[in-house]
Amino acid sequence: MDTRLIEVTAGDRPGWLALAPEGHPVGSAFLRLPPGSPEAELALGVHPGERRRGIGTRLLEAAGTAARTAGREALTCEPVEAGSPGDLFLAARGLRPVLRLTYTRLHLAEADLPEAPVPAGYRLVAWRGVVPDDLAEAFAAARPAMDDMPMDAMTFTPRPWDVERVRRVAQAVADRGDHLDTVAAVQEATGAVVAFTEVVVPADGTGDGQHYGTGVLPSHRGHGLARWLKVEAVRRVRADFPRLSGLLADTADSNVAMRAVNESLGYRPTHRSVIYQRDL
Repeated sequence: MDTRLIEVTAGDRPGWLALAPEGHPVGSAFLRLPPGSPEAELALGVHPGERRRGIGTRLLEAAGTAARTAGREALTCEPVEAGSPGDLFLAARGLRPVLRLTYTRLHLAEADLPEAPVPAGYRLVAWRGVVPDDLAEAFAAARPAMDDMPMDAMTFTPRPWDVERVRRVAQAVADRGDHLDTVAAVQEATGAVVAFTEVVVPADGTGDGQHYGTGVLPSHRGHGLARWLKVEAVRRVRADFPRLSGLLADTADSNVAMRAVNESLGYRPTHRSVIYQRDL
């Protein structure tokens, strides 16, 4: 098949379309080049009816070359479902599996949430959308709580957080019409935000919401903060969005502590995925 690649741009993301001789697209690849990071992130797809014709290989090579030219040290692919064609394709092209994830779902109508006593010395704060001004600095300082989450063999460079980035991320959720709910723990003695959990609910409040992240600063772990915050987040979402069906979460297989928290709240596995990476 005489497929040709053309370069395209989606916002600030370089990309390539694979076109059939008739001119219709049969595959695509897009790179994300986070500022200040040595990694490039790749989203690649080929129409199921056009696979096994070398299209994916050409797209992968084009993206790898561009990432290398941009000075990146590693190419990280979006998660692919374990055992899927994408999983087999990336393994066959010599990329290495670096992180395995388990996806879970909490059925809200059947969820029997356990009691989660308030840990001594902490109080709860919560907001929807962009963080309030009086908590912005403290919340930005707490965001690195996820920087040391288990990443197995994956090359990963955390990006620094500041108030501007915190607000920008929340605004991006609002701009597409969705609802970002944040529940956080404040240490009473210092007023510092030391832990948080985030949930995004679809614009119409139906279907499934998505956990965006849960983090506890290292010096505050071991007090049950993650479990306490997640219980409160689920209760708030269930009360505010009665038509919401469930909540989704994805956790690294090696993140034993967070997997145990989710399981204790009633989250059940739905599928597994793999992240592949290529050193450049």
